[in-house]
Amino acid sequence: MPSVLVPLAQGCEELEAVTIIDLLRRAALDVVTAGLDNRPVTASRGTLLIADTRLEDVLERTFDMIVLPGGLPGADHLAEDPRIIALLRRQHAAGRFSAAICAAPKVLARAGLLDGRSATHYPGAVDHAVYPSVEFTDASVVVDGTIVTSRGPGTAMDFALQLIELLLGGESRDRVERGLVRTL
Repeated sequence: MPSVLVPLAQGCEELEAVTIIDLLRRAALDVVTAGLDNRPVTASRGTLLIADTRLEDVLERTFDMIVLPGGLPGADHLAEDPRIIALLRRQHAAGRFSAAICAAPKVLARAGLLDGRSATHYPGAVDHAVYPSVEFTDASVVVDGTIVTSRGPGTAMDFALQLIELLLGGESRDRVERGLVRTL
């Protein structure tokens, strides 16, 4: 079963984090949440999240995908953590998926993973002038090779479903989506 790392930083966007974790686990993916520190994670709106483990305990593990929830200051904490940048660069060099939503595409950009690619992000979260080689769009979800980005809390479900499709195929995505009763 494919494995997914979801790093949880203090101040992450809880709707995004929980939606991603929940939907990927509904698809029976091996999802590991890892806190950047030893404390429970206080999300951007005060929700307490308990990570499965600490980031330092999974640094040597290989994951099929790394998914970064957004939110502020959570995305800033991810972008400033050299362990996250190193993990993303290693992931990219190995040809494995990296994904980010909301403000977190700035972390992918800082790691150099968006150079020459198309991406999306929460409006105003990434300074386009700092990353002129990235083609930023207003799409809800953008897949460019092994890089997946999305806009924000309102696109979290579409983002998570796209991640399921990339890792397990359309049938798994459809099965999870049917269980959500998103359509009549």
